[in-house]
Amino acid sequence: MKTTLFTAVALSSLSVSAYAADLGVPAAAPSRFSWTSCYAGGYAAGGFGQMDLADNAGFLAGLGGPSAASLNTSGYMLGGQIGCDYQFMSGLLLGVEGSAAGGNIGGNTLVPVPGDGATFKQTTDFLSDATARVGYAWDHWLPYVKGGAAWAGDRYSVFDAAALYDAEAVETRLGWTAGAGVEWAVWDDWSIKLEYDYYGFGTRGVTFIDNVSGAFGPVTVRQNIQVVKLGFNFHVFAGPGLSP
Repeated sequence: MKTTLFTAVALSSLSVSAYAADLGVPAAAPSRFSWTSCYAGGYAAGGFGQMDLADNAGFLAGLGGPSAASLNTSGYMLGGQIGCDYQFMSGLLLGVEGSAAGGNIGGNTLVPVPGDGATFKQTTDFLSDATARVGYAWDHWLPYVKGGAAWAGDRYSVFDAAALYDAEAVETRLGWTAGAGVEWAVWDDWSIKLEYDYYGFGTRGVTFIDNVSGAFGPVTVRQNIQVVKLGFNFHVFAGPGLSP
């Protein structure tokens, strides 16, 4: 009796499916991958930049230092990011992200000074940003562009070999950033990304203090940094969910 009932139900189901197919009723469409989620992750970055110093107020010259100096910087950053994205049915993606990193992007150079020699040294040991990003999702691939505000933690020093002066400064610079990248969802909740970012911090006055004499004064500093990031993200509520 049970076998007969089971057979009847199975045949009935097959008949309904065949009838729906005859009428042209489409089967349920499979869901596709969605980038809509919040996420957190980390990255490693290599960076390089340009630092220009100009003693427009004559502070360093009064110590016997250089009137100008330029420095090419390079180094690394290790950090993390957190953000949220929303993917529209068209594939357009809008998101926001914040990141912060620590490391060492810097360098030093010798600057000729009449009757003496000076060393200009600079280090960026902190870099962060708050950005919006726009992308276009192509299944598990996401190319995107981004831009927003940026901050850098910088240390400077100008000193001479005879120890006649040793001027230093520390500041947090506010600037802007713009970049582009591509992200690939390896699994529904894990992705890896490759990204390039340009950081512009403009030109501004920085107060230097001479550790030898105790004197202090302004020096103009111009800075930009470029970084290439290789990172990963863990996504919450990511994965299948959009209909084609």
